[in-house]
Amino acid sequence: MNRLALGTAQFGLTYGIANNSGQISRAEAKDILQIALARGIDTLDTAIVYGESEACLGEVGVNDFKLITKLPAIPKGCSDVGGWVKQQADASLYRLGVNNVYGLLLHHPENLLGSNGHELYRALNVLKEKGLVNKIGISIYSPSELELLTIGFSFDLVQAPFNLIDQRLLSSGWMQNLKDRGVEIHSRSAFLQGLLLMSHADIPTKFLPWNGILKKWHDWLDYNDISALQASLAFPLSFPEIDRVVVGVDSQNQLLQIVNAENNSINTDVPNLACEDENLINPANWSSL
Repeated sequence: MNRLALGTAQFGLTYGIANNSGQISRAEAKDILQIALARGIDTLDTAIVYGESEACLGEVGVNDFKLITKLPAIPKGCSDVGGWVKQQADASLYRLGVNNVYGLLLHHPENLLGSNGHELYRALNVLKEKGLVNKIGISIYSPSELELLTIGFSFDLVQAPFNLIDQRLLSSGWMQNLKDRGVEIHSRSAFLQGLLLMSHADIPTKFLPWNGILKKWHDWLDYNDISALQASLAFPLSFPEIDRVVVGVDSQNQLLQIVNAENNSINTDVPNLACEDENLINPANWSSL
């Protein structure tokens, strides 16, 4: 079984610090999906907020894949949360050209902790009962969010960042905790939005405060003659608790490189680059650096 899942933000947006090619075309998207299918990748990850991603997937055809999409934040002043959830899900299914999806996640799980939280959770479960959704869950930025969210709610699927630098899912104990609860775990940001794949010389100067970590990484790569792609991917894949590692690509060639890197395991331990500085590990903070 191929444990990679294909992230499709690039199908609808220009996404990632190392993305020089912009949003990909429909033709390129179709070719990428054909390669993914041929290489055993059976899961696609998208979201309503990924621009044209859902529409692109629907146009090129995705019936052979398990689909995971995500709801945006509840609009302010929404008086009928259940109706809003149903409307959003129906629109997603229509754009994707399918009758149901494998997973429906909340992009803003903090909405569950608000006054409409239980209504939101009920609405997700109704979709599941009707067979429109197989699994419900959340997409989180930090495992610390799970402390409150798992008190009143249970999830089938959790997506969280996990990479050589951001190891909080492991260090917090939540990786094992989720697995003990029978939750399917999908990790994302294996390449920290491309930062781990950039040559040392090309890393923007705003990352200078963490040059010690990044230099350690590049020195290790040089010494062991291992590609950044290979080592970055090998790290999350080395944890059996993780069911899928979500990777995004800009081109067919990039996908082939990733699949080949996945198939070539490394014979040495990766360096310890773990860091908990939110300014580095959360790309949402990079624009203010």
